Amino acid sequence: MTGTGYPFVVKELKRAQSLSEAREIFRGEPTDSETQPLVLRDSEGHIRATGAVRAISSFESEYVVFRPDRAVKLKLPKKAEIVTIACGRLLVKLDEDWTPSEDSRFTAGSVISYDLDEWKKDPLRAKASLVFQPGPRQAVSELTATKKFLILTILENVQSKAFVYKYDHGAWSATPIPLPEQTGVSLSVTYDEADRVKFTVSSYLGPTSVWYFDAQSKRLEELKKAPSASDASNHVVEQLEATSPDGTSIPYFLVRPKNAKFDGAIPTLLHGYGGFQIPLLPSDLGPGARLWLEQGNAYVVANLRGGGEFGPQWHQAAQGAMKQTTWDDFIAVAEDLIRRKITSPRRLGVIGGSQGGLLVGAAITQRPELFNAAIIEVPLLDMLGYTKLGAGAYWIGEYGDPAIAEQRAWIEHYSPYQKLVAGKTYPGPLILTSTKDDRVHPAHGRKAAAKLAALGQAYLYYENIDGGHSAAANLREHARQLALEYTYASRRLCSE
Repeated sequence: MTGTGYPFVVKELKRAQSLSEAREIFRGEPTDSETQPLVLRDSEGHIRATGAVRAISSFESEYVVFRPDRAVKLKLPKKAEIVTIACGRLLVKLDEDWTPSEDSRFTAGSVISYDLDEWKKDPLRAKASLVFQPGPRQAVSELTATKKFLILTILENVQSKAFVYKYDHGAWSATPIPLPEQTGVSLSVTYDEADRVKFTVSSYLGPTSVWYFDAQSKRLEELKKAPSASDASNHVVEQLEATSPDGTSIPYFLVRPKNAKFDGAIPTLLHGYGGFQIPLLPSDLGPGARLWLEQGNAYVVANLRGGGEFGPQWHQAAQGAMKQTTWDDFIAVAEDLIRRKITSPRRLGVIGGSQGGLLVGAAITQRPELFNAAIIEVPLLDMLGYTKLGAGAYWIGEYGDPAIAEQRAWIEHYSPYQKLVAGKTYPGPLILTSTKDDRVHPAHGRKAAAKLAALGQAYLYYENIDGGHSAAANLREHARQLALEYTYASRRLCSE
C-alpha cells in the first residue's frame, strides 16, 4: 500500500487460480497515490491494449502500456487521462497545455485522439489530432463511446449541452443533441454494441427525467420523469455573478420565490464546494431543500474556483497555495447576496459537506459576522493534521502538505480548526459526521466541536454510527439528517 492507503502493485490473476498464484506484472512507487491496471476495449469488446496507470498525485498520472517485449511509458503530460476508444481512435482528455511537437499544440481542457492502429503500432510516435477545444466559458463534462459514435457533454456557463461526434474522412464532425436547456446532464447508460445512450437530465425546480437517444437515427425521446414532489410554479431560478477580490466574476444560481421582496429579509441557504475540479450543476435539490423553498425561503448554489465548472484552469486557480481563492469566492457570493438585498447576515446560512464542509468552516472563521447559521457535513477542518487522518494523504495534490514548512504556512492561514479562537462569535454551527466515515475521519468534526465547547461557543453536534462518508446508511437515517439540518436552519434563520 502507498502512504495514502491504496495499492501500488498490479498483478494478473487467471480464472481458477488462487490469489497466491497471481503474478506481479507492474509495480509503482510507495510514494504514489495509487496504481491501477489499464485495459482498453473497443466497441466490439476486443482488448486493444493493457497496461497500468500510476497516480503520482491526486491529479498527476503516468501511463504504461504492455508490449510483447517490454512496458512502454507513454509520452503524455502528467495531467492527462485516457478516456475511451471511439470510432477507431483512442481518446485522451488534457488537464494542462501540451506541445507534443513543434507543429502541434493543445490547450488545457481539450480532448485529443489517436488513430488506434497507428498508436498500437508505435504509441510513442503516433500523432494526435484535436477533437474538442473548450471556449472561455466551457468545459468538457463527460464522454463515452457507442458502436460507431462518440457522445460528448460539455458545460457552457455551468449548463449542460450534449453532442454526437462522428469521425469520417480524417476529421471529427459534431451534431447537437437537443436536450432540455438550463439543466444538468449526465450520461447514465451507454450501449457499446449499438448507437444508443441514455441521459439523466435534472434542474433545480423541474423533476429529474431520463432521455433516450439513438445516435444512428437521431431519435430523441423522454422515457421517464420523476413524479413532482412539490409545486415549483411559485419559484424562479436566476443565474447571477459576484465579483471576487481579484476581480474574477463568480457565477451562482439563486432559487427564490417569484414574489420575493428584496428587503434583505429572505432566509437563504448558500451552498458550495469548490474543490477537486468537481462542478456543481443544476440538479434536484432534494426533499429538504424543496420544503425549505416552499416556506418562502431561498437556496443558492455558488460555482467557485477550485471546482470544474470552467475546466482545469478554474480548478488550478484555487489549488495548493491558491486555495484561499475558493474561500474568497464564497465570501464574495455571500456579500453579493447581501448587497442585492436578497438576504442579510441575520437571515443567511451556509451549508456544505466534505470539501464543502471545509469551505463552510473557512467562511465562518474568516467572516463570522456574515452568517447566522452553518451546516457543516462530514467536514475537513483540521488541515494541519488532515494527512494523518483517514485517506487525507491522498488529497495533498489539492491542499498541499503540512509536513513541508512552506506549504504548512499557506494551509495554516485558513485551517478552520486552528482559526477557532477566543474573542469571536461564531454562528452556532451544526456539525454532522459519521463514526464509519473512511474518507474524512470523524476526528475533524469531533475536534472542532470540542474546541467550540472549550471556547464557550454555541454549537450542535451529531455523529451517526453508520453511513460512511454519506453520514447516513439508509433512507431513514438520511431523512433524520435532513430533518436535523432544516429544523436547525429554520430556527436560526426564519424565527423572529
